[in-house]
Amino acid sequence: MEKLVKKIKIQTSITLLTGLHIGGSSDNVEIGGIDNPVIKLATRGNEPYIPGSSLKGKMRCLLEQTAGASQVGMNKEVNNLFGITENKILKTGNQPSKLIVRDAVLSKESKEALLACDNLDMPYTENKWENVIDRIKGVAEHPRQSERVPAGAVFNAEFILNIWDDDNEEELMALFMKGIRLLENDYLGGSGSRGYGQIKFGEFDNMTELSDANNWKA
Repeated sequence: MEKLVKKIKIQTSITLLTGLHIGGSSDNVEIGGIDNPVIKLATRGNEPYIPGSSLKGKMRCLLEQTAGASQVGMNKEVNNLFGITENKILKTGNQPSKLIVRDAVLSKESKEALLACDNLDMPYTENKWENVIDRIKGVAEHPRQSERVPAGAVFNAEFILNIWDDDNEEELMALFMKGIRLLENDYLGGSGSRGYGQIKFGEFDNMTELSDANNWKA
């Protein structure tokens, strides 16, 4: 691994099939406010977004699970794509990630539609009441509110795949796409076992090869 020979920019969309909750800070929650707010971009009018770290972390986790890795860093192929920091116990050295995952922001159409929707509890999002069921008494207890981005919202996603001189491009791309499909059949964010976070990626035909270092600008 001596020379970076190519960058592949992959642009697609992420559609929410069910409500999405990726937690944000709740330090300043007021009385009567949301117990579990979603993460938002203050610089974009507090609109919700999907952190690249959430996408990348879940993809890596699922790929390691299917490879039978007992912990992070135990699969060579996954490490090759996602990188790994030096670990003396696992006997791994520092290896940079070959996959860059951008934060995914709301599409222009979804942003406008959510702001215009009269059925939402807050701009962009909905509130979902949840509680704990006392199985002996058969009553609901400890009600709380969770904020969710509603189903149907669409986010713009972008990935950059770095290809080095000793890489097998087809194998890297195949592993990346496997992670994408695994994520579609799992969930993103919190409360996935209760129906949250089902997503669907759009087409992956918008790929730009940046093989000339002089043209590696966005």
